[in-house]
Amino acid sequence: MSQQAEFAAALLDPTRPCPGGLKTWNGSDPAARLAVYRNNVVVSLVDALGDTFPVVQALVGEEFFRAMARLHVRAAPPRTRILAHYGADFPAFVADFAPAAGLPYLADVARLEWLRVRACHAADAPVADSAALAALLGDPERLSGLRLVLQPALALLRSPFAVVSLWAAHQGALDIAQIDPGRAENALVLRHGLEVEVIGLMPGEVLFVARLQEGVSLGQAAGEAASRHPDLDIAAPLAQLLRAGAISQFSLDHGGPCA
Repeated sequence: MSQQAEFAAALLDPTRPCPGGLKTWNGSDPAARLAVYRNNVVVSLVDALGDTFPVVQALVGEEFFRAMARLHVRAAPPRTRILAHYGADFPAFVADFAPAAGLPYLADVARLEWLRVRACHAADAPVADSAALAALLGDPERLSGLRLVLQPALALLRSPFAVVSLWAAHQGALDIAQIDPGRAENALVLRHGLEVEVIGLMPGEVLFVARLQEGVSLGQAAGEAASRHPDLDIAAPLAQLLRAGAISQFSLDHGGPCA
């Protein structure tokens, strides 16, 4: 192990000894100085996780969250210098964290919060010409062959828990006491301008948008979703995508892409 790797390992693992060869400018004990530095590094990473997963922290309390996050930091240190990218593995860690087993929805709330971070930092893409797209959507003869390219910032989460409502309650939009956490909900996460939105979708709607995201034609996506959810009205999710500028390109089968 190189000196750099040895130092990095000791920085996140308090059971490791202070690497040899360290010196301090004032002759103080290197092990004591390393302990201070180690604590500062761990605290900064725990703080970063708290900023990324504020609803998870609110649900379990700050003390519990910080203890859990500290263990995660030691198990999965950052792989990049960009702190905004740190936390991708945290939802899976939460799912396997035995002390949180009494809150089975916690991991999916973490997944929703991570999708919001991803949406915030996703690459920009052009927004399709809404007037031209609206004209095609109003043409029944060409509607079924329409293919939509959705924005990179868009993501979906299907959960057996009330993740959208739990998240909304911590934004002041709902009363958490009135929420049944065991009610399945689906989330559409998208960036509209500089704001990241979380929108609840019905089961048929989330299937429809998921198939659009996979690149199938609008007709095929609508047909597949309606076959499983006969009450589906595709106008609602399409209107949400249009309103948020979530469509970057569109094309017709046997035709080229349109901006």
